[in-house]
Amino acid sequence: MNHIRSSAVIGRTITHLCTALLVVLSIGMVGASASASTTRHDTPSIQKESFGATDGTEIFRYTLTNAQGMEVKIITYGGIIQSIRVPDRSGTLANVALGFATLDDYVKNNSPYFGAIIGRYGNRIAKGQFTLDGVNYQLGINNDPNSLHGGFKGFDKKVWEVTKTFDKKKGVGIELHYLSRAGEGGEQVGATDRVKGYPGNLDTYVTYTLTKDNAIRVDYRATTNAPTIVNLTNHSYFNLSGEGSSDIYDHELQLNAAHYTPVDATLIPTGEIAPVAGTPFDFTRPHTIGERIRDSVQQIMFGRGYDHNFVLNRSNPNNKALIWAARVRDPQSGRRLVMFTREPGMQFYSGNFLDGTLVGTSGKAYRQSDGFALETQHFPDSPNKPNFPSTVLQPGHVYQTTTVYKFSTDSTQSTEDDTVYTDDE
Repeated sequence: MNHIRSSAVIGRTITHLCTALLVVLSIGMVGASASASTTRHDTPSIQKESFGATDGTEIFRYTLTNAQGMEVKIITYGGIIQSIRVPDRSGTLANVALGFATLDDYVKNNSPYFGAIIGRYGNRIAKGQFTLDGVNYQLGINNDPNSLHGGFKGFDKKVWEVTKTFDKKKGVGIELHYLSRAGEGGEQVGATDRVKGYPGNLDTYVTYTLTKDNAIRVDYRATTNAPTIVNLTNHSYFNLSGEGSSDIYDHELQLNAAHYTPVDATLIPTGEIAPVAGTPFDFTRPHTIGERIRDSVQQIMFGRGYDHNFVLNRSNPNNKALIWAARVRDPQSGRRLVMFTREPGMQFYSGNFLDGTLVGTSGKAYRQSDGFALETQHFPDSPNKPNFPSTVLQPGHVYQTTTVYKFSTDSTQSTEDDTVYTDDE
């Protein structure tokens, strides 16, 4: 009898223990679920942390997060967008921007311009030469035989100061500032009868805003104390499948451009504004990036793929409305990117010179066409092409432009026209 009673007691004890364990597990699961929900619906935030130092100057990294969990990391070296984490059609977040894990990698691997602010002059200037108000200027030749993206020490290699952070109804963001002194861009220029570098001091502000609807808005503003030229842009590379995951040949691209500017063998525009119709440059309807990238067309061969300026469709070249410029869709992940800009042009670069020697934030090597860039801009070599929109900035005038990167997925239910962006500035 005692044995029977002992067995019953033991049985009841085990039952109570099991019940208690189930309760604990249930509470844990509820807690985990609540935690995941909190992560998905977090409040907007800005976090600041040290990201190392260069030449004795501390570099900071700012992480912007919106209520949907989208996250953008920006460093003060070069004003670089280091990463952009956005959801796919199932809600899984991934970094879709190419970049490096450490500051040292950015400093020593300076050629790709991953995510950087580009200036004073984005894109190429033929032989690094231009004339302004009768004065001849010479820039450094860092893309032989031309000057590219501001020269040897462009804005992508400068330390920017964060002058303010903000958390407003439209989103969270930071404002960066850099004062470019007269003569910058003239590094490594030998003996010449030309004035070295860019004229005038250029006082520049760039504001990054992560909006509540998963857009990155970039506002540029600059003033000068002497006539100069300016053409600012951002050089982010994207892979909507996820950085380091694959090439971008299957990405579907559509550009709001019926014309482009053909180039010579050194990738300087010839001055012609040519129709895209009947060429591999016709993205007026969606095409995959890889569909015609190996066509035996001279322009494709010059760029080793796409590395050309597209003339955006505007009613007139002086129109500066915020219009849609590009749509990109990745069928694998369902991620979509729509870009808007006030600029007259956009450089489409298909990552032709990535060669496997650079290792990105994921620890994987970047190979040819593992990312694409869409650089909103005035046209390359505009100072030497009178028929191109002018890039001259005069004292007393303000250079001001905006580009927006709007992310979504093909499963997002919306009745809105994705070629329209509401400018609430």
